[in-house]
Amino acid sequence: MTDPSDLGALLETAERAARVGGGVVLRGRVETPPEVKGDGDYVTEVDRASERAISAALLEAEPDIPVLGEEEGGSTGERYWVVDPLDGTANYLHGFPLVGVSIALVEAGRPVVGAVHAPFLGDTYLAARGLGARVVTAGGEDRALRVSARDPTSAIVATGFPFRRKDVLSRYLDVLGACLERFEDLRRPGAASLDLAWVAAGVFDGFFELGLSPWDVAAGGLLVEEAGGLVTDWTGENGWMSGDILAGPPSVHADLLRLVGA
Repeated sequence: MTDPSDLGALLETAERAARVGGGVVLRGRVETPPEVKGDGDYVTEVDRASERAISAALLEAEPDIPVLGEEEGGSTGERYWVVDPLDGTANYLHGFPLVGVSIALVEAGRPVVGAVHAPFLGDTYLAARGLGARVVTAGGEDRALRVSARDPTSAIVATGFPFRRKDVLSRYLDVLGACLERFEDLRRPGAASLDLAWVAAGVFDGFFELGLSPWDVAAGGLLVEEAGGLVTDWTGENGWMSGDILAGPPSVHADLLRLVGA
């Protein structure tokens, strides 16, 4: 396992690489039609350019740690980087500026370092296991993150529609209805890495989704944990890197577990 004293340096590497990818996203232009990976699931030349720039930055700093990217693949190991170079590509294509760049270092199946950068907003969310979570804002403020303490009846919970997994849609819709009855309201911004970062920051009071991928949740899930929240899969176990994820402060997380029937 990585020595905790080394996690700070690895987090700096992840932050630098996320900002590099964010710069590519900010400067990028989609000149050719996007490739369609599935219903509502796109990849553009900007996604790929961001991933190449991030991978180069990570490998320059840590040549012995392999990189697994959403678009161009890569390799894993006992310790590896997992990268989403443009989380929210559909948002990007529609000019909706809620997109993220997400990088996590995964060790023994668990994220130990995470960085989520919002290039159009200028905020960067950072966490390392056992070292807490923080945000560096567009204005340069560096502050610690903490999940909210709102009562669940006043909670606003984020979600994402399982558009890639029509087979789980009926299960999701049942939970969606139950959540609308239990919580004050729901939101669906369209970039899971940012949804989770905002849970860590106390902006949202929880998050639930089915059928995501490790690069969607690894960094954001660590942010929530290090900000005092709970993160599990839909059975209440620690399998949330699979992409079936529930996250939030303990009170909201307990309600989410009950509502999904765990």
